[in-house]
Amino acid sequence: MVVNGKWQRLYDMYHSQLFQYLYYIVRNREICEKLIQDVYVKALCSSTSFEGKTSEKTWLYSIAKDVGIDWIRNERTKKSWWKLPHKSTRKLEYLVIDHTIYPEEILVQKEEMKRIYQSLLLCTEEEQQVIILRFIMGLSIAEAGDVLGWSERKVRAIGGRTINKIQKKLGKQGSHPLEVISQ
Repeated sequence: MVVNGKWQRLYDMYHSQLFQYLYYIVRNREICEKLIQDVYVKALCSSTSFEGKTSEKTWLYSIAKDVGIDWIRNERTKKSWWKLPHKSTRKLEYLVIDHTIYPEEILVQKEEMKRIYQSLLLCTEEEQQVIILRFIMGLSIAEAGDVLGWSERKVRAIGGRTINKIQKKLGKQGSHPLEVISQ
């Protein structure tokens, strides 16, 4: 069936990236596994309305973002999920443990990365989204704007302010605090 081939291709191309992205949002593997299924169900249900105005990649990231944010909003009404033990950065419990070794897992073990992730916890939801999409997931400004439904200008502005905020938190002036992510 043609649909199966298309979905298999999308899964093969984007599953790991989407899983990582959702994991950065919810910081819990079990929840992420459930949410990634929701992403594919929503994508399948809305595939007939996909007009191709954006790439398949940004379309899937948009769905993942919405699923992740919906989960966060739901959890915030139930309890303060930000204070749950899975948010601990002291023991790097927020790492994805998977059979595949992700570059992020190697980098997060560095002390500098640990400090950056701790700084991200002090950022707003919007600021976290920009940093995760741009610097951790490697999306372009245009792609991040498409995923978030924002203009490129807004993505640049929030990204710049967030970098400055993280620089202040890390006590580093003059160097880009997220260079370690892209190394």
